[in-house]
Amino acid sequence: MHSKCREPDYPKSQNKVKRFQVPYGKVEWTTDFHDYKPVNYTSTAILKSPAWADKLIGAEGFSPLWNKLDGNTDRRSHEGEYEVIDGVPQNPHGRTGIIGRGCLGKWGPNHAADPVVTRWKLDGEEKVINEKSQLPILQFVSIKRWDNGQWAIPGGMVDPGEVVTTTLQREFMEEALNSYEMTDVQKSEAEAQLKELFSKGEEIYKGYVDDPRNTDNAWMETVAFNFHDPSLKGILYSLKLQAGDDAQAVKWMDIGQELGLYASHRDFIETVAQKHKAHW
Repeated sequence: MHSKCREPDYPKSQNKVKRFQVPYGKVEWTTDFHDYKPVNYTSTAILKSPAWADKLIGAEGFSPLWNKLDGNTDRRSHEGEYEVIDGVPQNPHGRTGIIGRGCLGKWGPNHAADPVVTRWKLDGEEKVINEKSQLPILQFVSIKRWDNGQWAIPGGMVDPGEVVTTTLQREFMEEALNSYEMTDVQKSEAEAQLKELFSKGEEIYKGYVDDPRNTDNAWMETVAFNFHDPSLKGILYSLKLQAGDDAQAVKWMDIGQELGLYASHRDFIETVAQKHKAHW
């Protein structure tokens, strides 16, 4: 679980910041690690205090309510209460080799939402069957991230006060349909087309994410939903994908064990394949 957030190079960091290396056996806070000297790093962009980011601990007027709904900012973790040590939240899954916020905006949990949109792979009007497993092949909408070139689910951050179900459809439209370049009419039509599909999602995961941006004091959490079209001729077979926002490319990707995806996304996709009794 705590693997990608212990990789040596911290992503998107100036001067290629290196994490203090944490052996797997030393990840848990309950395990003694007297030589632990994490690197203190918060990106310049975050230190400029954009509207969506927290201020520094101790800054005038900044008195966060940890483990609570703090105005429009949800500081509650999906996994229960986290520890706050010397006024700073502590990553519930252990050491990462970095203290501070890295490139994350919030101290403690940073909430995201991930829509796994799936359809059956077809040959004409028939499902394509994998020769080895003899199970039908699922496809999901995957985007290629600008920041690291990895393929991923087209998810994103939950805006303050936003309902997660709204985030899921908004992020899908922004990253997989490039809604930013749509006219108001085109956007309304796309929302209407997707309304039924996005009203029938099923939660497949809710909790901590092994994200390379995580630090000892700031970490990613998500709610992942599967939106599946069981028909063989529904809206997903005529949907025109177009990369937008944080995506440099978008495509329907076949689901299988060989997938290498960003953060914990491969785990979500495996769960979906098993749920639909599809090839994995």
